[in-house]
Amino acid sequence: MKNIFRLTAIIAILLGCGAMAQAQQAKKIPRIGVLLSGSRSSTSTNTDAFRQGLRELGYVEGQNIIIEYRWGDGKEGSLPNLFAEVMRLNPDVIVTGSTPAVLAAKNATRTIPIVMTNSSDAVRDGLVASLARPGGNVTGLSIFVPELTGKRLELLKETVPKLSRVATIWNTANPGNTPLLKDMEVAARELGLKLQSVGIRGPDDLEGAFATIAKSHAGALNVLSDAFMATNRTLITGLALKNRLPSIYPSDGYVQAGGLMSYGPSLTATYQRAAYFVDKILKGAKPADLPVEQPTRFELVVNLKTAKQIGLTIPPNVLARADRVIR
Repeated sequence: MKNIFRLTAIIAILLGCGAMAQAQQAKKIPRIGVLLSGSRSSTSTNTDAFRQGLRELGYVEGQNIIIEYRWGDGKEGSLPNLFAEVMRLNPDVIVTGSTPAVLAAKNATRTIPIVMTNSSDAVRDGLVASLARPGGNVTGLSIFVPELTGKRLELLKETVPKLSRVATIWNTANPGNTPLLKDMEVAARELGLKLQSVGIRGPDDLEGAFATIAKSHAGALNVLSDAFMATNRTLITGLALKNRLPSIYPSDGYVQAGGLMSYGPSLTATYQRAAYFVDKILKGAKPADLPVEQPTRFELVVNLKTAKQIGLTIPPNVLARADRVIR
């Protein structure tokens, strides 16, 4: 009889341990909050790359990881409310895109780890203490490279040899754009170019911005990197085409939408790499100890169909350096 009681007790303990193990296992499924400044459509390629990066590290969405997405649709003012939604989901890690989204996340929490994917200048914007030792709860990827702004202007001048005036449109609501514009003004002077700054606040400003550019007889267009711009890239590239403006953009999505050319880091690569930081944090690493990474490879993408439509011949030396050509 004692053996029966003992056996019953053992079985009860084993069942209890099994139930506890199942409960613990259920609690271990991490939840990732993804807050992006752009729209669902403008960021779909990037979010696909992020999921791919997670899959390569053994994470299967809906099985051993949960991902909750929120999009700002290019409206910077909506980010705090969206972030409040993300916070209510109790995420283990937050993944963000542009500088405004990272700032919204950092202003709301100092404890939940934040992985940035494409902030402009993480140190200058106060997101991290330094690239090597971020400190705080933010780490990830910063796509700012000082030479990028000058390189884009240089490519425009090589493409349009007689170029003397370049118009730059930028989102005045994005605090990261102001220092970038100053860098561009310095680069323009060094190249002997006059830079025309055209700030906008919303989609309704775009038609007027291009009318202003046309009146000033700018010979080319440069667009600063921004979620609002990316969300409205089809409209922007269409207006550039309508005004027959040679244009350069920060990422290849604009070129696929009809822009002339782009030069910059691969955003899909940065989003895929963001999965590495998420994995490290979920395994116990602290954001403060994970060095912020910067891109080492940049892509030049050229759209020859657009060049033909605006009556422009891309010089052979520019075309030879293109990583991809749309014909």
